[in-house]
Parts: sequence; structure tokens; C-alpha cells
Amino acid sequence: MDQDRKARIWAAIDAVAEREKASPSLQHAVLACAQVLSATGAGLSMIRDGGGLEPVLATGPLIGELDELQSTLGEGPGCDAVVAGAPVLYADLSGAEAGWRWPAFAPVAAERDVCGVFAFLVGAGAARLGVLNVYRRQAEPLRPDELQDALVFADALFVLALDEQRGLSADLHAVIDTAFVTRRAEVHQAAGMVAAQQKITVTDALARLRAHAYSQGDPLHLIAADVMAGRLRLASDPDDGTNMRRSDGRD
Repeated sequence: MDQDRKARIWAAIDAVAEREKASPSLQHAVLACAQVLSATGAGLSMIRDGGGLEPVLATGPLIGELDELQSTLGEGPGCDAVVAGAPVLYADLSGAEAGWRWPAFAPVAAERDVCGVFAFLVGAGAARLGVLNVYRRQAEPLRPDELQDALVFADALFVLALDEQRGLSADLHAVIDTAFVTRRAEVHQAAGMVAAQQKITVTDALARLRAHAYSQGDPLHLIAADVMAGRLRLASDPDDGTNMRRSDGRD
């Protein structure tokens, strides 16, 4: 990467941080990325044990919803980027190929007028922290210069996450504590509860939680919270339609 490009990207991050009179953070980098690439938005998801994704930062509700959907379904460009260990760039989610590749995620994104999703690993070598997802409404590939900019933003996120000398590691620590560890622990606790209730494996229980979250249009961690609080009990047969939830204004 040329130094001029790196300097320009870091200047864009610094400019976003300066508006808040703050030191550059992960959130500032995600916001700057969306601005520089003229994207609908961008989101950062962390890689959890087993290779799944946990959304932690997004530029807006729509982006947060789409990142959460990739996590819940276990499919999408971000998930594929983790498996491939390389960027996954897809310009048109409304096409037949995208529907075949991501049969649950692609139609939902297209319904929300998001055509392009470009996923970049945040990491270096074997150290993989997360995925930067960039979303666009137009069905156009990234230009070569935009692709290079996105790669620098992914590198910047990695630096911001690990640079202890600048005191920025606390930012990553806070993100992981609030949006990663706590939420994911609750999901696994709920899966254990469902497994015990239905005498199935935890893996199968987690799959049922994900399926229910998708069918209800709710984030997985909210479904887990309902299970843990006793507001939701999943049916032993996921097709028998007897899922029960106490009325809490979300039905």
C-alpha cells in the first residue's frame, strides 16, 4: 500500500474523531470508511470461537440489522470471508448466483435495497479479529482505488484494536465486553437450556435458536434473552407451531 493512501485514510479517520473531540477509535474508522467509499454504511463484526461472527459496530440501524442477519444465519459475504481468509466482494445480491450462494441473506438484503456487500478481514496473518462489511445500494463493483482504500481501512481497524501505546486497546476491550462476550454467553446458555429441555445436542439447540430468530425477524441475542427469562419455550418439533412466548409487547 502506498504511503499517500495510508496517510489519506488515517486523515479521514482523524477528521471524524476530531468532530467529537476524541481520539480515533474503531467507531470512527467504520464511519470514515462508509464516507470515503460513498457506501450506504459499514459494520464491524468480531470473529468468535468456531469462526462465527458477532456484530459490534455499525453506522446505522439498517447496517446493524444486516450484520446481525449474517451472524444469525451463519451465511453472507462476511461469513465467507472468514472461511476463505480473503475479501469477498459481491456487487449484486439480487441476482440468481447470490440467491444460490446465500439463499436466506441475499433476498433480505435485496428487499432493503442493498445490492453490494464487500467483506474484508480485519487482521494480519493468522491473527484474525473480525470482518469489515461495506454495504452499497448501487449494484456496482468497487473501483480498484476504492478496493485499495477499503483494505487500508481494514488494516487501520486492526491497528486501532491492538495499538496499546496510543491507549486504544481499551476501545476494543469495551466493544468485546458489551457486545461480544456478554451477548454470546447468553446465547450459549440459552442453547444449553434448550438442549436440556428437548434432550438434543447443544449444536442442534443452537440451530433451532437461529432458525427461530430468523423466522421471527429478531436478533439472536434477544431470542436467547427470552429463553433465559422464561418468556419463550421452543417446541420440541420446530415445525409443529407450538412455540410460546409470554406477551411482552414484541409479539
